[in-house]
Amino acid sequence: MLTEYAAIPYAHGDMQTQPVFDRDSDHYLLMVFGRDGLRRVHGCLVHIDLVDGKIWVQRDGTEHGMARELIREGIPPERIVLAFHPSGARPYSEFQAA
Repeated sequence: MLTEYAAIPYAHGDMQTQPVFDRDSDHYLLMVFGRDGLRRVHGCLVHIDLVDGKIWVQRDGTEHGMARELIREGIPPERIVLAFHPSGARPYSEFQAA
């Protein structure tokens, strides 16, 4: 999925997206970098970790949400942790409350 997102061109600026996969440690990133006018842009758009059989979405800067994409790909919601939400709020979502 991250490779597919990386292929989508940015609508403004001279921007690039780059997937970064660390399969040994199960860390997956989608980085964005380039220039938006005079401003240099460099940051993490998506950060996902695999921890104890669960998918931890650490950062999600996508428009529609990586969790929804994961569900569409067949991952059950109880295997997805929205780590960017406070732990006290997680039990009230449809996703794992780890």
